[in-house]
Amino acid sequence: MGDTGSMSILGAVPPAPPGVGAACRARLVEVDRLEWRVGDGGDPAALAAAFCASYRGAHTGAEGSVCGVAVLVSSAAGAVMVGGATGAPSPVPAVPDLALVAFAHGPAREPAPPGAFAVGGWRASWTGADHAKAVVAVQEAIGRGQVYVANVVGHRSAAWSGDPAGIAAAVAGIPGAAWGGVLSGADWLVASGSPEAFLTVGGARAATHPIKGTAPATAAGRADLLASVKERAEHVMIVDLARNDLAQVAVPGTVAVERLFALAKWDRLWQAESTVVCEIGPGAGLADLLRALCPPGSVTGTPKLAMLDLVAGLEPAGRGPAMGAFGYLQGDRVRLGVTIRTVALDRDRVHLWAGGGVTWRSDPDAEVAEAEAKARAVTARLVLRPGTPSRSRSSAPWRARGARRATRPGTGAAAASGSRARRRTPAPWEGRGGAAGARPCRRSRRRR
Repeated sequence: MGDTGSMSILGAVPPAPPGVGAACRARLVEVDRLEWRVGDGGDPAALAAAFCASYRGAHTGAEGSVCGVAVLVSSAAGAVMVGGATGAPSPVPAVPDLALVAFAHGPAREPAPPGAFAVGGWRASWTGADHAKAVVAVQEAIGRGQVYVANVVGHRSAAWSGDPAGIAAAVAGIPGAAWGGVLSGADWLVASGSPEAFLTVGGARAATHPIKGTAPATAAGRADLLASVKERAEHVMIVDLARNDLAQVAVPGTVAVERLFALAKWDRLWQAESTVVCEIGPGAGLADLLRALCPPGSVTGTPKLAMLDLVAGLEPAGRGPAMGAFGYLQGDRVRLGVTIRTVALDRDRVHLWAGGGVTWRSDPDAEVAEAEAKARAVTARLVLRPGTPSRSRSSAPWRARGARRATRPGTGAAAASGSRARRRTPAPWEGRGGAAGARPCRRSRRRR
């Protein structure tokens, strides 16, 4: 499997970021993008805020007008935002740690149906025994008072062939994937089947929705989850972390838990979810929200910085785009999900991450089994689809012709953080204040 030819087919998969409205989804035309990696330096939160500010405005839906910005934040980028350890290198370096893609409204179109694909045998970055040892190491750290709860995440990958849009649709379409979505670049693709909302903002109200606690989607599984002391304790600790995170940007006294340990079904699993809300304080912007909440508490642990330091020495493979944030910003509205149940494609392999929270009461073998169950819910969707897998796809009409990435040191959002992020050269209609009247570019599309 794999492919030694052009990688442009990954970038030809229609974008479908979580949080974008159904009326806009079939009309997205890319007009700008910025990709940043940890090695570029600078502040990814400032980068994201500056880029998104260029495309902030009233959402009219008119053809050629700005729709919004897709945002993908890796776990490592989130760690940089809070000054924590970034962990092992990503096993899929083609995927940026921060991807920002601005879209305008194009004419409505009917996307082609996803084609056939095949996925080979999965190869894990560690064994079940290694995973269990990592769980024990976390419990020892808990015994020392270093952390209270910490997520341990494993990685696996497999060769793939065929239509990447088929893989993307299979993952994003998992039942219960309320925050499922797809985003791609020239040589990478991320598809999420996530059930978890990370950050939602409307007006002055912000909310985060941590999921913690998993059981089989059966009547017995539901009863066991509701009765589990371990799962509830783990969940409440993460809710407290979410309260603390939001308090950094909230009007004092406005942080509240609206819902606690509510069960919802995701494919073959029960998951426990809570909702924590606040009123955003004066002067707090997108960069402040990202620094306060990233990386998501439900997939890190508490205390967050201590957890990042701990697992950096335990996980042999980086988390890549998993265990981060993925969603859409439109005007003053922010809708980001957590990138759990998420795969990433490069030209050769499809990558998947799964794990779970470890507490003093955790059973190492049960933690390994839980991670396997989460992974199986995704890998079961990636079986051979009927038809002959083929790598040929037409060019992508939803990308603005002429959109390209270029290194532009000292200008735009990249300069705001002193980074070497890669950003497309602006189209002629983009004034210094942004792209309020953006429309698809007519120049030939080039990338380097």
